[in-house]
Amino acid sequence: MAGHDDAARIAAIYDDFGRRWAHGTSPLYEEWSIGVGADPELPALLAGLPRRQQQPNLLFAAARWAGAPLASFPEWREWLDAHWGEVVEIGASRATQTNEPNRCATFLPQLSRIDGPVALLEVGTAAGLCLYPDRYGYTYDAPSGVHRIEPDAGPSPVRLQCRVDDDASVPARMPRVAWRRGIDLSPIDVRDAEAVDWLATLIWPGPDHDARVARLRAAAAVAASDPPEILRGDLLETVTDAAATAPADATLVVFHSAVLLYLDADGRERFASIMRGLGDAVGRTVIWLSNETVHTFPAVDAQLPENLDSAQRFVQTRNGVPIALAGQHGAVYETTPFRA
Repeated sequence: MAGHDDAARIAAIYDDFGRRWAHGTSPLYEEWSIGVGADPELPALLAGLPRRQQQPNLLFAAARWAGAPLASFPEWREWLDAHWGEVVEIGASRATQTNEPNRCATFLPQLSRIDGPVALLEVGTAAGLCLYPDRYGYTYDAPSGVHRIEPDAGPSPVRLQCRVDDDASVPARMPRVAWRRGIDLSPIDVRDAEAVDWLATLIWPGPDHDARVARLRAAAAVAASDPPEILRGDLLETVTDAAATAPADATLVVFHSAVLLYLDADGRERFASIMRGLGDAVGRTVIWLSNETVHTFPAVDAQLPENLDSAQRFVQTRNGVPIALAGQHGAVYETTPFRA
């Protein structure tokens, strides 16, 4: 039976999720998260589930998939009591594989600076929607004004928007992607309508997120026209072999967003060690781009400015060195905190 410490840990996770991540962007999830954190019973119930089923995004999406009302916490809590078994069953069979294509807008400033063809390998890729940065259109709101970028083949049906704090972050061109692969424990077939519906359910509710749902579906249609190859497996066990298959004449970029929080501290350090030695292991230059939360890598934390405000931001690193703050859903890209 789950102990008091486990319940307290889960209560703190939900309270933090509501106050730091959902605050100001999803009022409903903010209320639900804080409500779960303060509830006298729910944290203990969640503590009795496998750890991966304890996370807010999965609980809330599973409830919505089962028909939960988008209502105040007391009403939602009453509904959850009546449908707890169904929600647990859904959570056991599905995963939080949020695919936010707008995150491509925060990777493009780095990808656009790579000369020659690029080989993209994304770990934790879900349906692979972030493997198509060259197929989307972008609008960057920069200090000098608004800049639009389109694929070389012409305007895209997918429009990604991002605010940057430095004109130098506006990409000058699209990367030339010669190869793209993904790795995921449970790959999603982007041609599967129900799977795409689940990805849409993982997007937070609220008017601010309606555009994200439309963007996801548009990006899924782009990817479905040329489905990505996604390898099934643990990223720790498969990333080296996958990297070895990239074409030799392309610059290999291994990237990820909000994936390593699903590993424990030892797993994260093991992954970082693999990435530090990946170039030698596969006999080529490798660029490692990471969008992860503060406290994911102690070695990165040691390089961060004091009093860094990372609320609703990932720390973007290149080869383990922090270079920018990237919005959790790709809406902002800020290099100011890291300028010398």
